Amino acid sequence: MTVRVQAESFDLGAETDRLTAGRRDVGAVASFVGIARETNPDEGAEPVIAMTLEHYPGMTERMLAAAEADARTRWPLLDCLIVHRYGRFLPGDPIVLVVTLSSHRQAAFDACAFLMDYLKTQAPFWKHEETASGARWVAARATDDAAAARWTKKD
Repeated sequence: MTVRVQAESFDLGAETDRLTAGRRDVGAVASFVGIARETNPDEGAEPVIAMTLEHYPGMTERMLAAAEADARTRWPLLDCLIVHRYGRFLPGDPIVLVVTLSSHRQAAFDACAFLMDYLKTQAPFWKHEETASGARWVAARATDDAAAARWTKKD
């Protein structure tokens, strides 16, 4: 289990190389990198100058570890990595990295998507955007909730 919440940036290639080094059982690596963008379609066309991500230390790591453990029960993962940054970001800065390893591609794809949907809807992070006309907190998006709903376990 590898979950990191950090201010420092990350290197996708280096992180993937570390996860796959010496392994011969990996048939698929799926990854997602979330990047700060200059526009927020939900808030209009005004450019975003910067975004600050805040989190609840301790709780954040526990919740991300629980999401990863859940992914491991749903798919045959060989390894997994979640790196989520906090702090102030400019457009173009990397914010989040999810890497999943499996013997088969569909499990790697699905687990990666599941973890990102979780991070967008359940992880205790709060976004604060700066624009030329002022700052604002970013509200949750219904489209993110709808995407995450596909993973709800049914009895």
